[in-house]
Amino acid sequence: MLVIIETISLFIQPVALAVRLTANFTAGHLLIHLIGETTLVLISSSTFTALITFIILTLLTILEFAAARIQACVFTLLVSLYLHNNT
Repeated sequence: MLVIIETISLFIQPVALAVRLTANFTAGHLLIHLIGETTLVLISSSTFTALITFIILTLLTILEFAAARIQACVFTLLVSLYLHNNT
């Protein structure tokens, strides 16, 4: 029974890492896409509001790049720990 549980845990850890990384990237990209579409819609009705949303979009893009770098470092660290514990 212990062998089965250990085998399942060995397969679940990499899947959990991949799901976590994918979810974080998808959420950031979806938010950028939604705010970008909002900016495009607001250009025709309110230029000032469109400018504000564009500034927010720019800042959010910078934040997304920073989050991507942090996620890459965390993913590398977790994979390294995973491989170190299982080799």
